Amino acid sequence: MQSTHDLQEVLNTPQKKLAFFQNLVLVAAADGQLDEQESQLLLQIGNRLGLKSEEVQPIADNLAILSFIVPADGLQRTLELQTLVQMMLQDGQIDPREYGLCMEYANRIGYGKDILDDMVTQLAGGAPSGVRNPPTV
Repeated sequence: MQSTHDLQEVLNTPQKKLAFFQNLVLVAAADGQLDEQESQLLLQIGNRLGLKSEEVQPIADNLAILSFIVPADGLQRTLELQTLVQMMLQDGQIDPREYGLCMEYANRIGYGKDILDDMVTQLAGGAPSGVRNPPTV
């Protein structure tokens, strides 16, 4: 699943960057814990996008009431789903709540379970290790 487009190229406004980051945080926090690998990926992406802590603090402060922001652009949608799946796989386990959020996002952009599962398999390099309670959606 190679991308010839860079996130910086697609996320070309502050609003797009913050909406994308919010979606990532929602998946990262879905299992009720933010482990070291997830934190590092969030930090890395936030830095890459040039986000400042005061810009992302409202996301953390209002996590319980936030929901996905689905972009209008098809390329951005696909890139975001890929990154959400990477976040889900970051800790080496697929939590059913994280998978459910990825499935919700996939559905909202017009993708089905087969496409999501294919993306998970590709990004995990085959069957992910440490899958706990493989989701059945």
